[in-house]
Amino acid sequence: MKQGIPTVRRGAWLAAASLSAVFGIWAALAYTGSVKPLFLPPPHKVFLSFGAMYREGILFSYTWDSVYRVMVGWSLAAVIAVPLGLLIATSRRAAHMVAPVMEFARYLPVVALVPLTLLYFGIGDAQKFAIIFLGTFFQLVLMVADSVATVPADLSRAAATLGANRMQTYRLVLFPGALPGIMDDLRITVGWAWTYLVVAELVAANSGLGYMILRAQRFLAIDRIFAGLIIIGVLGLLTDYLFKLLARLITPWSEKR
Repeated sequence: MKQGIPTVRRGAWLAAASLSAVFGIWAALAYTGSVKPLFLPPPHKVFLSFGAMYREGILFSYTWDSVYRVMVGWSLAAVIAVPLGLLIATSRRAAHMVAPVMEFARYLPVVALVPLTLLYFGIGDAQKFAIIFLGTFFQLVLMVADSVATVPADLSRAAATLGANRMQTYRLVLFPGALPGIMDDLRITVGWAWTYLVVAELVAANSGLGYMILRAQRFLAIDRIFAGLIIIGVLGLLTDYLFKLLARLITPWSEKR
């Protein structure tokens, strides 16, 4: 534990230094005129735009709308993908029937599916959920299947030898053994969900960070585009950190701790 604390502090200092370096480069390019404000707004204008959005009453409401859409769409994908991935990894018949469909579907460009989702789900939040679901579900199924496949088969055989039935093997051996990998899969795909946010709010949206970015693009409000990107990045970092923390709490046996 004593060795871990300095390591954590050193990592925090390195992370702060890298972020400070990015900010410094941005400020240097903007304030020296190396890049025109039309393409790279000065940092103070971006931070002033946060205040302007707050006064307009859209800063927190748009952020909440986007968080809601990302979390619901991704959660629906996770609830279905995790058991389906377990099934594919443990059943040859399911693997032959389902895996090819997942492999095919994961290469479909989600942007091209926007017109279909509008046709099937309308212009409400259901369409946004569908885009985020489609962007994360198929990859997550295959990632979970790979995580379950890494659990040594000898553990399942030992459980069967001791009298465990199929459900007990799933519950006591396969799921706990694959859970650290599954947590990583969930953490990675929730990051992808944030990248699909702008696609989800591309058409027929009247709120959200993606909508704000696209509206700012029409008026060349580059400072608001940067502000929206910063908010999405910060939210992505927070969800990533929370998943890492959650993984440490619920998988104390993991070697990745």
